[in-house]
Amino acid sequence: MKQGIFITFEGIDGSGKSTQAQMLAARLTAEGVPTLITREPGGTVLAEKIRDLLLFAEEDPAPETEILLYAAARAQHVGKVIRPALARGAVVICERFTDSTLAYQGFAAGNDPELIRQMNTFATGGLVPDLTFLLDLTPDQGWRRVQERSSRIGTDRIEARGLSFQEKVRQGYLRLAAAEAERFCLLTGSDRTKEEVHQQIWVRFLEKFPFIPVGSKGKGGK
Repeated sequence: MKQGIFITFEGIDGSGKSTQAQMLAARLTAEGVPTLITREPGGTVLAEKIRDLLLFAEEDPAPETEILLYAAARAQHVGKVIRPALARGAVVICERFTDSTLAYQGFAAGNDPELIRQMNTFATGGLVPDLTFLLDLTPDQGWRRVQERSSRIGTDRIEARGLSFQEKVRQGYLRLAAAEAERFCLLTGSDRTKEEVHQQIWVRFLEKFPFIPVGSKGKGGK
């Protein structure tokens, strides 16, 4: 595989993005496919420091500041991690990317999505995922998961915006998926186990990239 593949996972808080990203990465690695898993905001030392500012700062940033910080972290991440890995021919799996900023800071927070798109293009040099898995969950289901997690590790600043904000985020994601149906794979996880969702992801991945060198175990789904 000469050219790398860029996969992203998106969804509201509590939708299972981290779990599914890790499961796909583990399966590809087991098949001998060069794979890198990363996340946003974050992925580099500098970008992780910006993540802390965005999620746990004592002072709420102004909307413009928040968007600019996401763009800064993303520019560092793409330049230092994602593009080099793609150039090596790896499958790069990223939990959240530009669609998150559009859904959260754009549609849900009421900022101009077109301006955010322009900033994303500048920050990434025009990089667009080859395939995006959108894990769709009703906000009340996701919120229950967030509350369970928060009891163990606390709540970040974005999660603290509450259930109604998550509903706006979800609607933003659905608008994005409808506009780019070829790139998005919409998956409903409310009535499926994580293993069932993973299998759907695996099948879609192989359909989209049939040239990936996986063995009979991978294609058989067992």
